[in-house]
Amino acid sequence: MRKTPLALAVLGALALALAATAQETPAPQDLDLRASDGTKLKATYFAARKEGPGVLLMHQCNQQRKKWDELAAKLAAAGIHVLTVDYRGYGESGGNRFLDIPGPERVQTVREKWPGDMDTAYGSLLSQKGVTHRIAGAGGASCGVNQAIQLARRHPEVRSLVLLSGNTDLDGRNFLRKSTQVPILLSAADDDQGAVELMEWLYALSPNPGSKFVHYQSGGHGVDMFAPHRELPDLIVDWYVQTLLNTPGEAPAVKTRTTTPEQVKTLNLLDEPGGATKVTERLNEVRKKDPHANLFDEGLANVIGYEHLQTGDRNDAIEIFKLSVLAYPNSPNVYDSLSDGYVADGQKDLARENAKKALALLASDTTDDEARRRAIQESAEGKLKQLGGNQ
Repeated sequence: MRKTPLALAVLGALALALAATAQETPAPQDLDLRASDGTKLKATYFAARKEGPGVLLMHQCNQQRKKWDELAAKLAAAGIHVLTVDYRGYGESGGNRFLDIPGPERVQTVREKWPGDMDTAYGSLLSQKGVTHRIAGAGGASCGVNQAIQLARRHPEVRSLVLLSGNTDLDGRNFLRKSTQVPILLSAADDDQGAVELMEWLYALSPNPGSKFVHYQSGGHGVDMFAPHRELPDLIVDWYVQTLLNTPGEAPAVKTRTTTPEQVKTLNLLDEPGGATKVTERLNEVRKKDPHANLFDEGLANVIGYEHLQTGDRNDAIEIFKLSVLAYPNSPNVYDSLSDGYVADGQKDLARENAKKALALLASDTTDDEARRRAIQESAEGKLKQLGGNQ
């Protein structure tokens, strides 16, 4: 037998090992799914090498499913099956392009279509060979946060969540408040306006002792944080390995959880019926000592107000918008939002008055960027035109 130099033998063994590993890891597979109304949903399945739990990843609303590819591949290599999916109106999925449809239709699509679409995707994940059904995970960025939480609401076997830079509605928040058996990994960056405050709120809502918040000073929105923080995808892989494989449904208790910030207490109060009145009383009280004190983030209160408005609770919505006017009297947006509340309640004179106030403040507004100022202007002028008021 011809002798082989040691170095060549080692290289040959290494090549064989790498080839075997490549053969063991299936290539990602693109899938064509069908929503209940026949709309095509494009998904990609990342199979693990052996039987194990599955995770459904839902993208943020300025991107599409392929932004999850690197993380999904790492999860598959770690033994977790993954499905990523384009929402209808995004990427390679069918439906009218989401960003081209009117605002009210977007809201309707998100609330009435996407949950069923995500159930279709989740069912496809569970149908894949080797995916176990006892426990599963979900992850979402930005608008995918709410989809991930709502999926867990509908499917009790979803027992691990990863949430990046996103919001959820009142039903989602109430679910988190009760989810003692669902550990959550959250992350956000300071340079993503309002995201840290929001994720701190959701983190504080979770009663699970293993829930964890990863806070960055910079990094952007959602999965954009992966590029400057290369450790974050690995943290997520470790999280799912821990909560789905090593100790299913559990994460090690966080040694020190900070006390609940005053802002979180205020936002929780706004979630309660009549909460705006109590917060108004509290704000007036603290401003006796500090005239510039504030108890909540303007943007988060605005979101809560519109949630009430969308569910038909006009009275609480108006009270929250009035509270925002009290807290942020120089903001054009709070008056525009209050105008929306009065429009919904049929109070046309007050709607005109606040729309005009929003327009008047735009001239001296230095807080909002140009795009936001333009959006406020278009909103206020649109209402005045609708109401027959002079601009």
